[in-house]
Amino acid sequence: MGQEQPFFSIVIPTYARPGQLAVCLQSLARLDYPRDRFEVIVVDDGSEKPPEAVVASSCGQLDVTLLRQAHAGPAAARNTGAARAKGEFLAFTDDDCAPAPGWLQSLAARFARASDCAIGGRTLNALPDNPYSTASQLLVAYLYTYYNADPDQACFFTSNNLAMPTDRFHTMGGFDATYTRTAAEDRELCDRWLHHGYRMTYAPEALVYHAHVLTFRTFWRQHFNYGRGAFHFQQARAHRACGRIRLEPLPFYLNLLLYPFSQAQGWRAPLLAALLGVSQVANAVGFFWEWTNRIARK
Repeated sequence: MGQEQPFFSIVIPTYARPGQLAVCLQSLARLDYPRDRFEVIVVDDGSEKPPEAVVASSCGQLDVTLLRQAHAGPAAARNTGAARAKGEFLAFTDDDCAPAPGWLQSLAARFARASDCAIGGRTLNALPDNPYSTASQLLVAYLYTYYNADPDQACFFTSNNLAMPTDRFHTMGGFDATYTRTAAEDRELCDRWLHHGYRMTYAPEALVYHAHVLTFRTFWRQHFNYGRGAFHFQQARAHRACGRIRLEPLPFYLNLLLYPFSQAQGWRAPLLAALLGVSQVANAVGFFWEWTNRIARK
């Protein structure tokens, strides 16, 4: 670019994962982007042992700030970081992620053409030998092919690889902090962004590597919580007069189960298809668990 690069504020929520956070910060220190054109804001979400030493070890390589808040969830933590941001654009990622060196360059090039859009990049699984982590990321990849079939009319991005103009983020109220766990707060933000008449663009060249270690138990819990979050998301849509609870058509679920066979080979394909099936069962259980609890509280 001939002109000065835009200034980014990279916001990272973290909770009790100092090892993963250290890897994330190391990847940011390797970004191919002018050091005076971005800052890093780490928001500790009430960890018992704050990651002060981890952040301090990166101070010589990055303009990094550590903020602390009482434990309130990643949505609130991102809002806390955004409130202190100096950048023209916000770039969100997570503490278990490692952006590729060209991440900010790719986002800057996209914003040069569409400075008022929300831009979502491509997230890749960094743990290919972990079938649960692979299946979880494969689900996201499938959702991107479904919801973002037209990259310039995208509908859904995950919050670990998402950038947007700072002023528009604040205008629409940021993330909904009532989502106290990692479950659908990014989906709700995207829906509200579109409801405001703003546009979303998918930029697959903006790469982030995701290293979320999962076991069967944590895989089930993750998707159970996604189901709980989906219930709150549907409630929020109804409150905005966007209609009743909306389920995807049957081909969506059939194609989801077939998707691994186009992405993996040998025995891994049926295993991943089975895990995607498990994810949908866990999601449904979480959704109806939250629904019945809501009815019981009335």
